[in-house]
Amino acid sequence: MKQEIEAYNNVLELIGNTPLIKLQKATNSLQGNFYAKVEAFNPGHSSKDRIALYILEQAEKKGIIKPGDTIIETTSGNTGFSIAMVSIIKGYDCILAVSSKSSPDKIDMLRAMGAKVYVCPANVSADDPRSYYEVAKRLHEEIKGSVYINQYFNELNIDAHYHSTGPEIWNQTNGQITHLVACSGTGGTISGTARFLKEQNPNIKILGVDAFGSVLKHYHENREFDKNEIYPYRIEGLGKNLIPAATDFDAIDQFMKVTDEAAAHSARELAKTEGMFVGYTSGAAMQAAKQYAEEGFFDETSNVVVMLPDHGSRYMSKIYNDEWMNNQGFYDSVHEEDPKKIEYVK
Repeated sequence: MKQEIEAYNNVLELIGNTPLIKLQKATNSLQGNFYAKVEAFNPGHSSKDRIALYILEQAEKKGIIKPGDTIIETTSGNTGFSIAMVSIIKGYDCILAVSSKSSPDKIDMLRAMGAKVYVCPANVSADDPRSYYEVAKRLHEEIKGSVYINQYFNELNIDAHYHSTGPEIWNQTNGQITHLVACSGTGGTISGTARFLKEQNPNIKILGVDAFGSVLKHYHENREFDKNEIYPYRIEGLGKNLIPAATDFDAIDQFMKVTDEAAAHSARELAKTEGMFVGYTSGAAMQAAKQYAEEGFFDETSNVVVMLPDHGSRYMSKIYNDEWMNNQGFYDSVHEEDPKKIEYVK
């Protein structure tokens, strides 16, 4: 009798159940035990696979979409890639409005996945007709049979992580997690994970990460939108110039801001010390974990889970490119350009 071939039916069955890896060298000078939740192990190489599959499946169950329809979304790159991937398997067309801040690598990947891409200026207000929010809305109005995911204001963004990421972390740590460090962009990852973990143990501290130039930290502390906080920054997928409804600010205990430069170097450090080739936002999460540690948030009994949301391959023309790093002024006496130059054998 022949044994069955062990194979997945499609890449979507690989979403979730990403590993938790204990950090060793990158955190050896810090108090506490640090664990990375490495979302690059998803088939689309980011945590956004979770929301893309969950939101589209919920829309299917409700009869909102059917094969042949068009999925429209705003994205800094990762959500777009995940939606394009899910759309391919499920038979939808995909149109993405992307911020010009997104790396060329991300934009090329979106096109390679069959999506039509509109690149919109990053440094305009959210209500500007050229912003990727407004462009997506316009396309949705113009295209018959289209569905606008609208991850920034979609409660399902939170639900996806409540039902997957939160339970995974709780089970992987056997309930011993004391702190979660996670970036906040749309807010779905940190909010959904936080809601689940707080239900299991309300003493778990949820530590958010924000960017300088973003309004989230100020809004969390004062519950007011301050447009004076807004200015251009380089980190993708972190922070916002609006207040996303998909962020549950009550579930988050604290926010820490990180600089573009420090986040870039922390990402590169993870590659060189832990062998983890992660993205710019992952570097921001790791940098924030260090800053929280320096401010005394952890002790020797702390079990800190750091969310690393995406893969480094999407930033080859940015943080992993010495010329780009040098052009941003990110090399100095502390962080010097990588001395290991390429040598060509003739």
